[in-house]
Amino acid sequence: MSEIELRARNFLSVLRHCQHLQMTVEQADEQGLIIKLPYSDNIVGNPVTGVIHGGAITTLMDTCCGISTVCYLPEFEICPTLDLRIDYMHPAEPGKPIFGFAECYRVTPTVIFTRGVAYQDDRAEPIAHVVGTFMRMGKAVNPGSLKAHGDEEGA
Repeated sequence: MSEIELRARNFLSVLRHCQHLQMTVEQADEQGLIIKLPYSDNIVGNPVTGVIHGGAITTLMDTCCGISTVCYLPEFEICPTLDLRIDYMHPAEPGKPIFGFAECYRVTPTVIFTRGVAYQDDRAEPIAHVVGTFMRMGKAVNPGSLKAHGDEEGA
């Protein structure tokens, strides 16, 4: 397993909602990231048709775009979502997993620009298109140093 794939899997593993949705990293490299969202009754938006709720797809794509930053940046950085736009093309077919693909296409000192698609069988036939921007906040801070800094301010 590559360092990039390991970083992507580690990132996904600490996101509790992604664990609950049973998302998994299928591929991660310099070209982008693919995350799988398995079909489940818990994410159905219309119980009559079995169609997945758009919120589950939004969660998949926000997560995929966000984690794609670790595929591109040389070191992990905290990068919260600034903006996310999703254009839905058609509903997902019930009973099948959805895959999210995302890539970084521009990185500035303060913002990372991402794009991608949600799909089932063929990436060329997307369920949705997404573009997202993420704010670069720098490298992760050691939790111990946060506590020490907070203790100093409180004194």
